[in-house]
Formats: sequence, C-alpha cells, structure tokens
Amino acid sequence: MKKLTAIVLTAALTGFSAGLFAHDIEAWNSAIPDQPDHVLLRGATVWTAGDDGILEETDVLLRRGKIRRVGKDLKAPRGAVEIDASGRHITPGLIDAHSHAAVVGGVNEATLISTAMVGIEDVIDADSIHIYRQMAGGLTTMQVMHGSANAIGGRNIILKLRWGADPEGLKVDGQPGVIKFALGENPKQSNWGGAGGRYPDTRPGVAQIIDEKFQQAEQYRRDRDNAQGTVPHRRDIEMEVLLGILDGDIHVHSHGYRADEMLELMRIAERHDFRIQTLQHVLEGYKIADEMAEHGAGGSSFSDWWAYKYEVFDAIPYNGAIMHDRGVLTSFSSDDAELARRMNLEAAKAVRYGGLDEHEALKLVTANPAAQLDLADRIGRVAEGLDADVVLWSGHPLKSSSRVDQTWIDGRLYFDRQRDLEQREAWEAERRRLIELARAGDGGDDNSGGEDEEEAENAGAEDEASVSDPDERRRGELVMRRLLGQGASS
Repeated sequence: MKKLTAIVLTAALTGFSAGLFAHDIEAWNSAIPDQPDHVLLRGATVWTAGDDGILEETDVLLRRGKIRRVGKDLKAPRGAVEIDASGRHITPGLIDAHSHAAVVGGVNEATLISTAMVGIEDVIDADSIHIYRQMAGGLTTMQVMHGSANAIGGRNIILKLRWGADPEGLKVDGQPGVIKFALGENPKQSNWGGAGGRYPDTRPGVAQIIDEKFQQAEQYRRDRDNAQGTVPHRRDIEMEVLLGILDGDIHVHSHGYRADEMLELMRIAERHDFRIQTLQHVLEGYKIADEMAEHGAGGSSFSDWWAYKYEVFDAIPYNGAIMHDRGVLTSFSSDDAELARRMNLEAAKAVRYGGLDEHEALKLVTANPAAQLDLADRIGRVAEGLDADVVLWSGHPLKSSSRVDQTWIDGRLYFDRQRDLEQREAWEAERRRLIELARAGDGGDDNSGGEDEEEAENAGAEDEASVSDPDERRRGELVMRRLLGQGASS
C-alpha cells in the first residue's frame, strides 16, 4: 500500500501539475447536453462561409438543432436562451476531411492490396479524448479514414464530435458511402524492408491492380445478373463495394502525392465511368489543377507540410491557393489529431501563402470540405435550414490570439470555455486532496517508494487502516490507474 500511495503522490505532483490531465474529462461520464427549443446569439460578426460573406452585428437563431434565422435585431422567442455575442465572431463548425482520430488500434488492414470489404466504423473509439480536445478548437465534423497501406482500402465514416455519445451516436445520419484509396509508397511498400515482398511493388503496378479490380467487379456484375438455376450467386462483399463505386453510391477519397500517379488514377476512373471525389494530401496538385478541375476531383491538402518523405519533395505552401484559383474544390485537412485542434490557423495560412481572401480561406475548413463529403446541404455554412453547428470565437477566427468560447453541435452546447475552466479548478482541488490522501496513507515515510514488493505487502494492512474510508482507497486506486494510462482515454 505504501508503494501505491507513493505512486499516487508522484503522479499527482507530476501529472496534474504539468497539465497533462488537469482538464481532461471522460466521455462515459459526460451527459449529452440538452437541446433548447431556441438559442439566440446576438450581435456577433458572422462568417457565413456562403454567398452572404461576413455580416457585422448580426444575430443567429437556432431552433431545435437547426439554424432558423440569420439577421439583425431578431426577436427572441419566449423561453429562448439568449447569448450576448457582441464583439465576438461566429463561424460554422470546422470540418476535417481527413482524420484518423478516435480509432481503436491501428487504422490499416495491411494484409491485402485491396480491403474494400472492411470499414473503419467498426473500430471507432467514442471515449478518445481527441474528440473533446478537437471540439474545444471549434471542430464539429470529421471524416475518419481507413489507412493508406492498400491501393483500395477500407470504407471511411463521417462523425460529428458529440462528446459523450457512443460510436453509433457519433455517426452522421444519411451520409454517403466513402472509401479510401492510396497511391505510391504506402501501398507498394517496396522500400519498407522485411522478408519477402508485396505485389505490386511498383507505382505502375498499383495503378494496374486498381484497374484490374474494377474489371473484376464488372465481370462479377455480369455473372451475378446472369446467374440461373436454384443455386444463388455467391456474394462477394469486396466486389459489391466496388460496384457501389461504379454506380456512384460510394465516393473515392484517394491518398496521393505525385502528379503522375494522381493523373493516372483519374484516367482509370474515367475509363470505368466514375469520378474521384477527392485527392487527399495532393501536394503536387498545383501541377495538375486544371486536369483535376476538368475531372471534377476535389483536393484536400495540407497547408504547408513538406520534407517528411521523398514523395513530398516538390511540396509548396501555395498549393492550396493555386488549386483554389484554378477552380478545384479545395480544403485543408489535418491527418493528425493534434493539428485538428487548430484548423482555423491552417486556413489562415492560405492568406499568407497565396493571398486568399479571409472569408475564402475560412471555407477551406468549413464549406469546401462539407461539399467534398457531399454534405453541403447539411453543414459547413451559417445559413437557414442547416444543422446548428456553430462556433463562438473570442475574436477574429483566423488570428492565433482568438480562442473558442463555445461550440454548438445540433443546437447543443457541447463545449463551453467557462465551464471547462471551472472543471480545471475542480481537478486542481482533486489533485490537492489526493496528495493529502496519499500522504496520510503513507504515514509520513517519504522513502516508502523504495521498499521491495514483499515489504510493501506486509505493510499493507497497517497502511489501509490509516485511511478510514474504503471508498477513498478505491478512488485513489482508480485515479492512480488513470494517471498511469490504464483504462483511460488517450
């Protein structure tokens, strides 16, 4: 027991005081917020991310999960929750079109070159603290993608960051089918080392296998449709998914860096009469922007990533602005749970690199990814009839000095900065209480952590007697496990 109290004391002194856990909360212990009939945010600068542009001193009325009205001097319905937003800014909820956050375990099913039969929705971690932290940065929707170890990967899922919901409750209702493809080094794996090898292990081979898989799917359709007799045609989930792509029911979002490979993928799609919805990463998109626009492919890029592997040798920070200017539906995405906490600052980089208008830059993380996900009629703008996903900022949303004051999803207040600060104070009080509890259980012996296991066991009864409340002992043990990462969100 002395060893336990020493660990609790050390963790409380180091972990809490370092801010590692001081304001983290648990999804399982967080109730879904109430949805007021009406919420009226008054007098803000509203970035609509739509044709209305930026509106000064404007009100936004939310009604039962939808944006009811946007205008000046709106009348508050009886019983409405009113928020003085004067001097502050409102934007749509931010959207990350390429995320791997909130996934249990790895994101790759790396056994085959085509894994269209699997889906990332089966391994969603609704307790991941990344959901809360990203929501605290204004993010309200993310596309959680399968990994890039396969030329044809698994199916993706689009989630709203409804902290406290279970995996089913996070999913966006009525979303289109989406799937991950990948080009280049990740699927060919020829330079990864290890025994044996992988087919295909060349860039042309990756393109060829994608084309062959669609030829197989077309043959599968013919065989299925022409099946006769009493024995039913054997169902192949992989082929059924590929047919969903050919029929336009499932959209392809493909990882890619090099212009030559992305051009070839668009040609393969055109040969089979479908379109690539979005090229992900697309760091050489500026080289083929005209071809992307003609094909109808969007580009979901990094703002300024470079030099992290050879495929991005030609990356430039002007990529997003050039694609946008050439008519490509362009967004910025994170591919990183930490970066996703500040997507507003990623958008701001397009103002610095490329001179985009500030309102157009905000669309890179709101309206444009919503359109790439085929959800433009639901999210991504502050407009009447859309989902009530809005963010209240302390100041200009593209400035690093601004912070998120409130994040509303479906008209529910999921994040409130003031409430968060109060929770931090409660955690600090808990830290101090645990320190005192650990000291009391330790009997004042600062060297107890050095005892070996047998001595600690022999001393257990005496130490447990020094803590009168068994519930306190159990709580201390639970907190110790949380501090050490056992059974806690990460």
